[in-house]
Amino acid sequence: MRTDAWPRRFGVAVVTLFLAFGGGLAFANPPSGQGSGPAYWTAQADGEVHALNGAKFYGSMAGHALTGPIVGMASTSSRHGYWLIARDGGIFSFGDAHYYGSMGGVHLAQWIVGIAATPSGHGYWEVAADGGIFSFGDARFYGSTGAIHLNQPIVGMAATPTGHGYWMVASDGGIFSFGDARFYGSTGALHLNFPMVGMAATASGHGYWLVARDGGIFTYGDAHFYGSPAGAPRWAAVTSMAVTRSGHGYWMIARDNTTWRYGDAGYGWTKGVRVGIYSGPAWFAIVTA
Repeated sequence: MRTDAWPRRFGVAVVTLFLAFGGGLAFANPPSGQGSGPAYWTAQADGEVHALNGAKFYGSMAGHALTGPIVGMASTSSRHGYWLIARDGGIFSFGDAHYYGSMGGVHLAQWIVGIAATPSGHGYWEVAADGGIFSFGDARFYGSTGAIHLNQPIVGMAATPTGHGYWMVASDGGIFSFGDARFYGSTGALHLNFPMVGMAATASGHGYWLVARDGGIFTYGDAHFYGSPAGAPRWAAVTSMAVTRSGHGYWMIARDNTTWRYGDAGYGWTKGVRVGIYSGPAWFAIVTA
């Protein structure tokens, strides 16, 4: 079900001061190293995985031929493994992440744009740009928008803590709720400066964050605002966000691997290597370890 409401806070109104110098950034808060804060993984479009802040590396698809770029990542409940998902629906499992099936090799009406794991770690959902949902393992199907005309494509999803429901977010910020996922608001009826690129749910399941391409954060339900790099330059376009285990902080990652940290993720940012908005490699996923 989709309903539109005003957000509680606009990320675009909270801007970290920056100046642009030849493609680099000088933020008001100086860069801090990746050696502080909780552990996390990042995944690159070519399948390379980076384990940071003490996270354990379980493997990657770096150096392997892929039929489509990696577009998402999810960790197991034990945090001892993870899945990578490719645009064609192919699944790659590492550590204690088991393979339960995929849409790889199946004709899809629209490309896959994301993945969410079940709380047990024994299954996952794949979501396509048209809102089609594909369930594997102990992931149950609760509905989709695959047969509905969408104003804008789906760009991400998040599961409820019970695993009995999920949300999908469209690039205009429209939220679609299924199962026991409740609707807490959206930006579907608002004009956005930049499209949404992803979402994350709170630990309670009573709220969620939406993140825009410029780093703007929009909070709903019991999701709190901890900061935002809203207004980030085009070449540092945000592609993904992840929430800490406590739910009191989050990371955002840009396609040049610049990473911003807020709340108990450790305030600061780490400059990536500029690769250009349309040229790879590009980082597309960040996941709590």
